[in-house]
Order: sequence, then C-alpha cells, then structure tokens
Amino acid sequence: MKLLSVAIPSYNSEEYLGRAVETLLTGGEELEIIIVNDGSKDDTGKIADAYQEKYPTIIKAIHQENGGHGQAVNTGLKNATGLYFKVVDSDDWVNENSLKNVLKLLRKMYDEKKELDLLIANYVYENANLNKQKAIDYKSAMPVDTIFGWDDLKHFKQSQNILMHSVFYRTQLLRDCNLQLPKHTFYVDNIFVYQPLPYVKTIYYIDENFYRYYIGREDQSVNEKVMMSRIDQQIRVTKLMIESTDIFSVTSKKLRNYMLKYLSVMMMVCSVYLVKIGTKESLDKKKELWDYLKTTKPMMYNKIRHSVLGYSMHLPGHTGHAIIKIGYRISQKIIGFG
Repeated sequence: MKLLSVAIPSYNSEEYLGRAVETLLTGGEELEIIIVNDGSKDDTGKIADAYQEKYPTIIKAIHQENGGHGQAVNTGLKNATGLYFKVVDSDDWVNENSLKNVLKLLRKMYDEKKELDLLIANYVYENANLNKQKAIDYKSAMPVDTIFGWDDLKHFKQSQNILMHSVFYRTQLLRDCNLQLPKHTFYVDNIFVYQPLPYVKTIYYIDENFYRYYIGREDQSVNEKVMMSRIDQQIRVTKLMIESTDIFSVTSKKLRNYMLKYLSVMMMVCSVYLVKIGTKESLDKKKELWDYLKTTKPMMYNKIRHSVLGYSMHLPGHTGHAIIKIGYRISQKIIGFG
C-alpha cells in the first residue's frame, strides 16, 4: 500500500526534473511518484521513462498532450493509488528528512485508524536571484502535532495562507469534492487548495520545512510581468473560485472567514494588476470582475467589497490608482518574498 502519491506536473523540465524526483525517492516504497509529462518538447518524457524503468514499483511515467498545469494535476489524481495526494512542481523539491517525518506520521495515522483529511507542513521560498531562503510556518495560526478542526484555528498572519505547497489532502476527499482543474490555465493551484476546504473535518499541522519553492526565474508564472500578461487566466481562476463554494453554507465561522479572506486576496491581486496595466480595457475588466462577484454571490460581494481590501481596490482616479500600487508593494514585502 502507498501512503502518499506525489504528482509532478512536468513541461519542458529536463533541466530540473531530476532534483525533484531524487529528493522524493528518499521516501522509499511507501511513496508513489507520478511524473506527468505534459506534452514536453524536450527530453522530459525520456527522463520520466528512465526513472520508471529504474524504479518500477515507485515511479509512474504518464504522457499526455499538452493540457497545462491543471490538467497534469487532474491526471496525477486520476492515477493516484496512495492514501494521500501531494503536488510537487517539477522545478521545486522537498527536504528529505522532512519527507521521512511526514511518511512516519501518515503511517502512524493509518496504523491507529485515524482518518486525517488534511496534513499541513511548512514551505520555504528559495529565491534564485537573491540566493536567500524564507520559511513560511503556521505555528502561530494552528495547533502543532495534534489532530484539530477548523474551530481550533488561531489568527492567520498575512503571510500564512494555506497554499498548494503546504497541503497533503486525503486522496478520496479530493475525488469526493469533484475537484477538476481547468485545462490550459495557470494559477489553478488556488482552486486546488481552496475548493476542498469545506470537505475537510480533521487537520494536522507538522512543523517541518518540507517543500522548497523555487522562485526568481524570468519565465516563471509568478513573475510579475508574466502574471500581468496572463491576467485573463488569473481572472478565470478567481471566477471559478467564486463559483466553487457557497461560503455562507460553511458551518465553521473560522473556515468561512478564512475562505473570505483568501478570495479577497485573489480579488486584490486581479485588481492591482489590472490597475498596473492601466488601459481602458484592463480597467473595464476590473469593473466586470467585481460586477461578476456582485451578481453571482451578492452576500460574498458585500463582505469583500466593504472590507479594508475592498475599499482600497476602489479608490478613484489617478491618485487612487497610485495608492493601490503603493499598497501592493507594501503587501508584497509582508506576504511575498522578493
């Protein structure tokens, strides 16, 4: 039996795929590694096949026509046989000691017949340009080394959003919530980490710096210029998140507030980049997005629009737009890394 399935969506990843795979291989036979070659034009597929041939009981190499990151995650989930499911991007890697501790914990949960829905661990920004690291932990936001529920959450700092890098979902839970990420769309990791949350009842936080998140490449999807060029995809993801959940049917007030905050940040990111682009078309798109929220989920709109973030995103004129940009830069220093 595999405790953990790890999907590695891979597109033209020949330069760095090996690092991701090698760090995961230290998990041994309790781990299943699913390399999804998403229509690569380089030797990614050959590398995946070579790993499968060398480690046939651990590694699956799956080849598909290019469908984007979301479709590669869908394929990984479809083929997963592990009790838990994790996504590791091909340019990232994991800490080997933390992996062993995570697997030890998952084995303990299984042996003691404790059904854990969500495991959370820390992640570390690895900035390629600055040669610096920054760890994001959740010690002040949630209980450590114990099973808990949403009502046991503490206060989340701005830097403590639960991201794809930090989560291990129970595989069946992801299937039960009908998670299906859109094809040919970036930033779907936000849907992955958001839509299943209301299905989660039991959570465990392990204070391990597990995931190493590589940032700083010019062509990376989180590069600011790249994000501005793909703003329509960011808007699409935000709309899908709006549609995915009736937040006000969520019974836990703390989870409801967290999900509202997360969606507020998504609305802010879209709004800021549309203001930074600064064309009539982009400002019209900003208005359309907020109108969409108002029409689709009016209660959610009222909560977000009348929050501090909501007010700040609607400051009028050139002065207002300048303040929005300054506020974004400040939030980058608080939330981001670089």
